[in-house]
Amino acid sequence: MILALLLHALRAAPAAVLVLSGATLIDGTGAAPVAKAVVVVRDGRIECAGRDCKAPPGAPVTDVTGLWIAPGIVDAHVHLAQTGWVDGRPDALDLRAKYPYDAVEAGLAAHPERFFRADLCSGVTSIFDVGGYPWSIDLARREKDDPAAPRLAAAGPLLSTIDFWLNLPAERQFLYLKDPDAARAGVRYLAARGAAAAKVWYIVTPELSVEASAPAVIAAGEEAARLNLPLIVHATGLDEAKQALRAGARLLVHSVNDDDVDEEFLALAKSRGTIYCPTLTVFQGYLRLQRWEATGQAPAIDDPNGCVDAETRAKIASAPPSATPDVTARLQRLEKVDAEVTKLMAANLKRVSDAGIPVAMGTDAGNPLTLHGPSIYAEMEAMQSAGLTPMQVIVAATRGGSRAMGAEKETGTLEKGKSADLIVVEADPTRDVANLRHLRAVMRAGVWHAQSDLRAPAAP
Repeated sequence: MILALLLHALRAAPAAVLVLSGATLIDGTGAAPVAKAVVVVRDGRIECAGRDCKAPPGAPVTDVTGLWIAPGIVDAHVHLAQTGWVDGRPDALDLRAKYPYDAVEAGLAAHPERFFRADLCSGVTSIFDVGGYPWSIDLARREKDDPAAPRLAAAGPLLSTIDFWLNLPAERQFLYLKDPDAARAGVRYLAARGAAAAKVWYIVTPELSVEASAPAVIAAGEEAARLNLPLIVHATGLDEAKQALRAGARLLVHSVNDDDVDEEFLALAKSRGTIYCPTLTVFQGYLRLQRWEATGQAPAIDDPNGCVDAETRAKIASAPPSATPDVTARLQRLEKVDAEVTKLMAANLKRVSDAGIPVAMGTDAGNPLTLHGPSIYAEMEAMQSAGLTPMQVIVAATRGGSRAMGAEKETGTLEKGKSADLIVVEADPTRDVANLRHLRAVMRAGVWHAQSDLRAPAAP
């Protein structure tokens, strides 16, 4: 109730005119920062941003001298049907006896406010939900213009190459691609439902090869193209990633983590204008979950601005179930895998970026210990550690993300006519993206929020 009341208070209309003066401007295009800039916002949109802009007579001016202004961060890969803990992913660790899955999902559908607040509190002004229950599509439509929530686009249920079980009795978030006809029907359903994209969950197993699923994936791509619906593909192996590109993937989510990307992959991605969303850090959340089970020690929460809600914090601080006899061996295997794939994913991201393929920052928020909101910091820092410059990371997290979610005409850069979605930080992020942690304020659709006002309330 407290959170709902606070969010209601945030639902303010944008001031008719608002001026920010004196900060260094990073516009999200990759252009050099502009010192002593002026940003003029009128009716929720950017009227002017740069050194030559003038405050309209009588307009209120906020002095932000010594600070940095950048576009709001875009998280191009989230799942609002997942909580950031195991209650939303019982396939990772089954605690349904403690957290009934149907009740968890009902609560998420009815009350997404805690995650919206965590996003804004962390500087995230746009999110792309790339897979969940049908209600996520309705939520995106409802929250589209709400300055108390990030801009939201949603792909709805995933088209899966395996008949995955994590559904509800009367709702599915995984639609099984048993054959090409099922793929076409699934894409038609998503288009009719108003989804922002069609996402294929391209899972390969020892029993199900890349080639066995290829006809259904190709059919999904053809139907999506016919209906002018962007195709997203989850593909972590080089072979299925290439097949996804041949099928017309506009957005490739997750890194290729089984081999070096080769010239054929790069050529396919460039020829199709594909965007690469690497999600470098999500696997580490599963590793930390395994350590929790093995050691009983609560995982640390990386939340520098106090954005994670009290309910999520309490769940993460809870005691784990009794460890199974093989937990230590499983943890050791995961640690070995993590070390191998992390190095390979970083190298592949650098190759993709160097080839001129556009990159979008995405966290896969909602997965265990990949928390909605503050998980962006570790992800951006991992991209920088992979060899991208701070400016390249900033562009990936702003313009790149807006392109990935099909909102580049509305947000992602600070240019005339676009929505006034921006952040104000205390240190220069073009020197180190870790400086984006030092958040002073967030503006969403022209509504100014001091960061201190967005912090999560304490537990009652």
